[in-house]
Amino acid sequence: MKTLADLIADGRVHVVDGAMGTMLYGRGMFLNVCYDELNLKQPGVVRDIHREYVRAGAELIETNTFGANPVKLATCGLADETERINTVAAELAREAAGGRAAVVGAVGPLGIRIEPFGEMSVGEARAAFSRQIQGLLDGGVSGFVLETFSDVAEIRAALEAVRSLCDLPVIAQMTVGTDGKTHYGTDPEVFGPELEAMGADVIGVNCSVGPHGVLEAIEKLARVTTRPLSAQPNAGLPREVGDRKIYMASPEYMASYARRMVETGARFVGGCCGTIPEHIKAIVGFVQSVSPRHVHAPTAVPQPVATAVEPVPLARRSRLGTKLATGQFVTTVEIVPPKGVDPGPMFDQVRLLKAAGVDAVNVPDGPRAQSRMGALLSALMIEREVGLEAVVHYACRDRNLLGMLSDLLGASAAGIHNLLIITGDPPKMGPYPEATAVFDIDSIGLTNLVSRLNRGLDPGGNPLGQPTSFVVGVGVNPAAPDLERELRRFAWKVDAGAEFAVTQPIFDLDQLDRFMARVEPFGIPILAGIWPLVSLRNAEFLANEVPGVSVPDSVLDRMRQASARGKEEALAEGVRISQEMLAAVAERVQGVQVAAPLGRVPVALEVLEAAHIEPVTSQSYTPES
Repeated sequence: MKTLADLIADGRVHVVDGAMGTMLYGRGMFLNVCYDELNLKQPGVVRDIHREYVRAGAELIETNTFGANPVKLATCGLADETERINTVAAELAREAAGGRAAVVGAVGPLGIRIEPFGEMSVGEARAAFSRQIQGLLDGGVSGFVLETFSDVAEIRAALEAVRSLCDLPVIAQMTVGTDGKTHYGTDPEVFGPELEAMGADVIGVNCSVGPHGVLEAIEKLARVTTRPLSAQPNAGLPREVGDRKIYMASPEYMASYARRMVETGARFVGGCCGTIPEHIKAIVGFVQSVSPRHVHAPTAVPQPVATAVEPVPLARRSRLGTKLATGQFVTTVEIVPPKGVDPGPMFDQVRLLKAAGVDAVNVPDGPRAQSRMGALLSALMIEREVGLEAVVHYACRDRNLLGMLSDLLGASAAGIHNLLIITGDPPKMGPYPEATAVFDIDSIGLTNLVSRLNRGLDPGGNPLGQPTSFVVGVGVNPAAPDLERELRRFAWKVDAGAEFAVTQPIFDLDQLDRFMARVEPFGIPILAGIWPLVSLRNAEFLANEVPGVSVPDSVLDRMRQASARGKEEALAEGVRISQEMLAAVAERVQGVQVAAPLGRVPVALEVLEAAHIEPVTSQSYTPES
């Protein structure tokens, strides 16, 4: 019986099978069906597809397990079936191969981001992959193909899982976009040597944008790695035809490119999305007479040259950074951007803050999913028109990773230096509940991203040239219902590079004291949120409808009694409560963020009188150029 090790050792070109999902869809399987579960529910269909590829001439058959990891299977309620699904899949493929083709276990990404850009740790990812790999081993695979990965860290976790359980050979394949790089921006000339250093036996590219893009990636890989190469492109980019996506590349076109890939250096060629047995049969006919051209020159393998640089010192990034770095008390006020296109009233508010000596203005990014002028542009206009530094609240809700990267690079170039990174409120909280949220990464992942930018690297580890110089802030909630989880996330944010934190509004000093005792070991400045209450209704709204805010009964009672005496008394009592809170927290934290309730900046400034602030002088700080 053929094995993957045999095919690697013989030095010849070998053809891999094509798409499984495309074939299952062609058999009438709906897209809302878990294709991995079909190994259990319709084994005959899966087995027949494998046999068609063997008859077409494929010498390497992949199991129907691309998404059969416990994370993806959990979305279908099948996590407990992980091992059985993979074992049966391997048995079906081996039966169909009948000794005429080697069988490898197909392992795809988990479908979620892992650290540093996601919540799942590398250890958890490795454990998830291990369950799938153990099932495939029990089914008798002769090796593994790790395919369609965009994140080098994730494919490393998968490869480590294989190595922890066996010494079978591994094909490691990344996927690239139209720019020739992975989703994280990693070039084949970077990930090729990294995969070789990890111990991958075969290195390649699959899926991606079609034969042309994969050929270019193989040409790059051939220059930087001594390992055998593999190429399994899609049948071109899909086109919308009616309500279906059709892959347009013909078998002859795919085969002609397969031959060119072999001539470039690939030893394993096949297909991915959109390819069917006819494509594989054509590829077999085209590559039979071609030998791979691959120069083995270990000394010529370049190593990634991108190295992180030292960030600009915190005290030299902004005035806020200077005060944070030197332990001075920081005063900031939060105002919301306008709903329309006229920034004039916003500028008037900020001028009041500057005249009062406030250190910076906080500009929230769609709080409670409200649609307002963009925070980044608002902050830029404020700094240029008024000359007061802004702290931009930047939310993950509305942008994918690439959009955030573009925004942040532009913001840095335009002179924005202070960020408060937040995950963002879901759209259902706001007036447009049908709007879709992105949440491509959360605040922890974005903190990691910004910290990398401050070290001159993009998410894929590529050099940026001049690094950004952001002051990196994060949110934290002393009143979180699950405080242990909140503290764990805060620890991850600090580990990711957070340099200060702003709390949710504080109304309970005992709660704050317990929280401060827990976060003291993290060693970063904490700015307390102060929210002046304007009425009993406002207090009740915060207490009951704003996530993460805790208003004690004692505060509600004070506002209830004051409200009974009239609106002005209620507002005055709300200011007194905030002044008392500010005076009390001043000994516990390094600064405050005071909200301007309902846009009423004079109310925020009245609260700040308790801090005895002095006007900020423009000569106190010179921006880093």
